[in-house]
Amino acid sequence: MELGRVQTLQVEEIKEHGVYLIDSAETLPDLPDLPRIEDRRLDIPHILLPKNQSQGLKAGDKVTVFLYKDSGDRPIATTTLPLLELGKTAELEVTQTTKIGAFLSWGLVKDLLLPFKEQTHPLREGETVLVALYIDKSSRLCATMKLYPYLRTDSPYQKDDRVTGRVYEISRNFGVFVAVDNRFSALIPQKEVFFPMMGGQLVEARVANVLEDGKLTLSVRDKAYVQMDSDSKLIYSALQGAGGYLPYHDKSNAEDIKARFGMGKNAFKRAIGHLYKDKQITIEADGIRLVEKK
Repeated sequence: MELGRVQTLQVEEIKEHGVYLIDSAETLPDLPDLPRIEDRRLDIPHILLPKNQSQGLKAGDKVTVFLYKDSGDRPIATTTLPLLELGKTAELEVTQTTKIGAFLSWGLVKDLLLPFKEQTHPLREGETVLVALYIDKSSRLCATMKLYPYLRTDSPYQKDDRVTGRVYEISRNFGVFVAVDNRFSALIPQKEVFFPMMGGQLVEARVANVLEDGKLTLSVRDKAYVQMDSDSKLIYSALQGAGGYLPYHDKSNAEDIKARFGMGKNAFKRAIGHLYKDKQITIEADGIRLVEKK
């Protein structure tokens, strides 16, 4: 019997306050190597399924239950299956925020604690947050927003596929970590982050690369030859809004270009080169200028 997992157990004994369940000898699927799993196996001979959930059961019956701990910190079974179990991720609603953390609704009477130290950005009541389930050092089930070790690396996606994912962590050094389909590991590298992103944000991106270990590298921009047209239109529109002149050119600082146009320097150079060849702009020593239409 394992804490935090849905499993099939067998009725051993019927009591006034419920029935006691024992291991049915049915094999549970193996969990991946997860961090911080202190002790998910319950070293007890049987576990209680309360009376209000065990009506009609008799000795020898098998029943599918979830094992967790009640408000008295005692292992207990329930036929109500939660939205989250060990080895998986799920989006849960924040029901309360406190000094020790947030509490999440996961389908059981007792809400799930998301400790403050396991949060990657501030939370508010009513917000939906993507979390994984772990067992803390006190053998209690808790949630975490630090999903990197819990996400899968066997996605079906290939290079240039379009994907949707949830931002779960932002690193100044590495970039934006994304859970594609809420379960696959992906990263938008720092050099590909052209506009501010927030934790919990839903993003659409292109798979730029599939690494040897199965993790995905993402880009929020299309392939260069596809993106160039939209970049050119963006710059042309910006020039129109600025009265026909902007102090940016192929020697401008890359960070300045990124901040103004939301694109890398190479993409900017391709775009203004395209506009120049189409005789829509002139490239001057200190900027770019619209060609006046005759």
